[in-house]
Amino acid sequence: MFGRGGRLWYQPKSMGDTPLGWAAASGHEAVVELLLGRADVDPDKPGLDGQTPLTLAAIGGHEGVVKMLLGRDDVNLNKLDENDETPLGWAAYNGKEGVVKILLGRDDINPDKPGEGGITPLGWAAYNGQKGVVKMLLGRDDVSPDSLDNRGQTPLSRAAQCGHVEVVEILLGRNDVNPNKPDVFGQIPLCHASENGHGEVMEMLVERGGVDPGTPCGDDCPGCFALLGV
Repeated sequence: MFGRGGRLWYQPKSMGDTPLGWAAASGHEAVVELLLGRADVDPDKPGLDGQTPLTLAAIGGHEGVVKMLLGRDDVNLNKLDENDETPLGWAAYNGKEGVVKILLGRDDINPDKPGEGGITPLGWAAYNGQKGVVKMLLGRDDVSPDSLDNRGQTPLSRAAQCGHVEVVEILLGRNDVNPNKPDVFGQIPLCHASENGHGEVMEMLVERGGVDPGTPCGDDCPGCFALLGV
């Protein structure tokens, strides 16, 4: 099974995970409970890729296992793996709404913690078209709807880039999202939608107002005017 950028994100047997990691990744609650009852089992020990049992359970959407692990005082729910990603970031990316809800219910969660590439859980949910997770995260006061990643892209920019119409619609419905914010290369969300041929998203952005379809998008972009027919 593959994750972002073609990297293996769930292959515990080949990545040196512990028996607890294997059980958590597979959602075997009885085995997890058995192992957690042992004094010689570290419930927060990462595998070779830095992913803890909690991260593996979050990736797989195993809510029961996630709850069991969070019931421990020695499990860090904000721990980064070797991809600089948190359990919440992975759950958001994969659209595991039940796990996201559980994690967001914790007082010690950082729901806006940047992960790989400086992308927040909201950014990953937007990038992968997970509208349910996007709504959940936007319902919090401690999540920035217009945060910038290392490339200067916002969640809206990521959603526009990938053509996720419903997510774009959700984000454009907010007054605190700037649809004309450029990234570090000077490209606005409209440019990313144009470059990838997402005409419907382009129309939505222009109709929102404040977006210039004549904005220079770089040599690799087919041009906003062309795709909009203006």
